[in-house]
Amino acid sequence: MQLGWVQGGKMWLGVLLTLLLCSSLEGQENSFTINSIRMAFLPRQEVQNGDNLTLQCIVDISTTSHVKPQYQLLFYKDDTLFHNISSTESTESYFIPQARVYNAGIYKCTVLLNNKERTTSEYKVLVKRVSTPIVTLDKKEAIEGGVVKVRCSVPEEKPPVHFTIEKFELDIKDFKQKREKTSPNQNFVTLEFTVEEQDRVIFFQCQARIISGTHVENSTIVRSDLVTVRESFSNPKFHISPEGVITEGDELHIRCTIQVTPMVQVFPEIIIQKDKVIVAHSQHKNEATYSVMAMTEHNGNYTCKVETSRISKVSSIVVNITELFSKPKLESSATSLDQDERLNLWCSIPGAPPVNFTIQKEGVIVSQAQNFTKKASKWDSGTYTCIAGMGQVVKKSNTIQITVCEMLSKPQIFYDSGSEVIKGQAIKVSCQSENGTSPISYRLLKANNILETRTLASNEPAVFKDNPTNDTEYQCFVKNCHSHTEMESKRLKVKVIAPVENVTLSILQNKMVESGNDIVLRCSVNNASGPITYKFYREKEVRPFYQNISSETKAFWFKTQASKEHEGQYYCTASNRANHAKNVPQSNILTVRVFLAPWKKGLIAVVVIGVIIAILVLGARCYFLKKAKAKQMPVEMSRPAVPLLTSNNEKMSNFNTEANSPYDYNEDTGNHAMKPMNENKEPMTLEYTEVEVTSCEPHEGLRTKGTETVYSEIRKADPDFMGNRHSRTEGSLVGT
Repeated sequence: MQLGWVQGGKMWLGVLLTLLLCSSLEGQENSFTINSIRMAFLPRQEVQNGDNLTLQCIVDISTTSHVKPQYQLLFYKDDTLFHNISSTESTESYFIPQARVYNAGIYKCTVLLNNKERTTSEYKVLVKRVSTPIVTLDKKEAIEGGVVKVRCSVPEEKPPVHFTIEKFELDIKDFKQKREKTSPNQNFVTLEFTVEEQDRVIFFQCQARIISGTHVENSTIVRSDLVTVRESFSNPKFHISPEGVITEGDELHIRCTIQVTPMVQVFPEIIIQKDKVIVAHSQHKNEATYSVMAMTEHNGNYTCKVETSRISKVSSIVVNITELFSKPKLESSATSLDQDERLNLWCSIPGAPPVNFTIQKEGVIVSQAQNFTKKASKWDSGTYTCIAGMGQVVKKSNTIQITVCEMLSKPQIFYDSGSEVIKGQAIKVSCQSENGTSPISYRLLKANNILETRTLASNEPAVFKDNPTNDTEYQCFVKNCHSHTEMESKRLKVKVIAPVENVTLSILQNKMVESGNDIVLRCSVNNASGPITYKFYREKEVRPFYQNISSETKAFWFKTQASKEHEGQYYCTASNRANHAKNVPQSNILTVRVFLAPWKKGLIAVVVIGVIIAILVLGARCYFLKKAKAKQMPVEMSRPAVPLLTSNNEKMSNFNTEANSPYDYNEDTGNHAMKPMNENKEPMTLEYTEVEVTSCEPHEGLRTKGTETVYSEIRKADPDFMGNRHSRTEGSLVGT
């Protein structure tokens, strides 16, 4: 098994070495290099449109092999591959029959041989001129206002193509109309041209233009067939009747006629104008007529215009009419008169021809003579004219505006407020003259100063708005066209209620008040109108403790002999009828302090000190009493029963001193001193001290409180016997 693996491995190793050797030998045999690559163009790089063009790619390759290597050759135009071929030849060609503009561009070749690649430099090829365009028309005979369709194409070229088409009149060098259009997707265009009224024989020229890169090429200019134009209708003609001299009063007829071509499908419109004003028109006919009785105002230039949607033909004529008599003239002595003045009007015509006169006021005859006179009233105001007539000829004069002015009545002045005027509140002051000619000029004075001026075209009240801040007076002055001076109204007095705005609470003298002195609070306001309601409050109290109604701008509250209870925070409110009930102004909060007089403070201090001393004495007595009781308790426990004194004046009874003590005693009633009977013994002195103590704590055995007498027994050694070592002191029994 192992031998088989070894033999197999040797076999594969030999195959591998053979392949490597063959590959090495083959590489050595087929070594090559690309020496050069270039392009050639036949007949040349610049050719005329329609010429044949041959593109050649020439490759020079060196190799160690006796066989020419096969390579791949690629042809590019404007960096776009358009031809691909495998070859072993040194030259390959690409043939372009009848080259067009779109064949122009930047060309190059690329050769690919195994892993090697070479490319030529770039070559610019030009194709001169664009192929000749073809021009066709949809008709050879047209009518004025019609349309001719012109088609221009270059079949051999590729879009986009830019076309220029021009319209020419025969025997006229310059074009009449020029249109241009670029066709991005087709190599032709179709454009419409309107046949104008001046056209007779027309033709069209077309030129094509193609842009190739940065180069522009144009075709030759091609001319179309001729198009004959026929009139759709003739130029208009005028016919005037009567012929010759035309005098005012004659019947004037102005007629405009045309001739229409039978081929026309839509009849033109005929319009007669005088100074741009249409006086007559006609449709569906070959004439239009304007008839009128001749007057001098009919003199002038008349125009006849014949129109279709695209064609318009015009002719003109001047008409002269002889005047029969001149236009009358109306005059007046005055145009503005006061009522009851004389109104004079008269009408005249130069030369005084035999005509009939009438004077009219706004179409109503007021006189059938040349003159009109009357006493003027306000009803005579208006516009007056004079009418003069001779036969059928009637002429109107100029107009005169007559204004008869009625004097104004005394103006009334009033204002709209039904109640008192609040400061800052807007009021409307009205001024009215019920009688008198309008327009009326109103002047409103406020405190002798002009507030506003207004002019009304009727007798309605003139309304002025104002916002008075204090009591004031208004007066009104009126004036119209009457010669009388201004009329004045009576004076209107307006009382203005100033509301309470600022409220201040203050205290007279000082905020620190000595008890027993007076407190005086003052509540003051701005310049508000009275009566004013003042209310004084203590803070956190709902109801006022004092209220006053006064016309003054301040109110006082007095408190005599103030005490500590009057100390606190105070405020006040003030309002009048101009203030809203829910928005009553409130003052600042004032803090009042009440302090005691110095002598009262001294008295209180003395009382307090006395109380403190009493408390201290009582405390000391209790302390000593407790201490005395504490000393009595051991004596009572060590002695037989001792009679108790029932009062402070009772003395201790005689008792057997020998049975109770080793000393003999003699009672001395004066000072309660007991002396020793035995002088041989140790000389001692016994003293009793009486102290009144109030019991602080009752004992269980003694329920009665009272004065207690405390006896202290003190034994003292005789000074003559200082050497006696048996001297002692013994506490005596305290009786209760």
